[in-house]
Amino acid sequence: MARYTGPVCKLCRREGEKLFLKGHRCFTTKCAFERRSYPPGMHGRRAKWRRKVTDFGTQLRHKQKARRVYGVMERQFRRYFELAERRKGVTGANLLQILESRLDNAVYRLGFASSRAQARQIIRHGHFDVNGRKTNIPSYLVRPDDLISVRDKSKSKTYFKNVAEEMERRLVPEWLSVDVKTLSGRVLALPTREEIEVPLNEQLIVEYYSR
Repeated sequence: MARYTGPVCKLCRREGEKLFLKGHRCFTTKCAFERRSYPPGMHGRRAKWRRKVTDFGTQLRHKQKARRVYGVMERQFRRYFELAERRKGVTGANLLQILESRLDNAVYRLGFASSRAQARQIIRHGHFDVNGRKTNIPSYLVRPDDLISVRDKSKSKTYFKNVAEEMERRLVPEWLSVDVKTLSGRVLALPTREEIEVPLNEQLIVEYYSR
């Protein structure tokens, strides 16, 4: 499974805003973006003030930001875009809906993990069932009425005992429901654009691939 393995704080600095890729750490004083908000690299401080961004550059940055927020590589991201084009409706909204429907994102939104990267890890380790079947594929696309649950063998692990306490304080999107007692969640519907709270302009992504 191809994935980015470099320092994720550099990705936030490159995009010029927090992408909250490291979970709880992003809310502390240890956050690298808080200490160095300029782009990475030896010329980062000067580049922040001198660079001139073209229309293409703006489109590219939004595409890259979407990839980095959801932890998707370029080839897979393009496949999602092609799938979004084939669906009825607005292509940009369809693309974000597909990205939100990934199992790793659903696990993150339900509160089982503090970041999408952490969600991918616990999914790959085989801790989740989808509709009663073990599913260890983070890119699995969930559908309405799917039941996502922690496997019985995993519920006794310290991690899930601790996460259950934190889940009670987490807000869950309206398109999902969670049952902390059974460590499970259900997909009520696919999210609408209004329910997807990500700082992205999806139209710029459509323009990037349509150029």
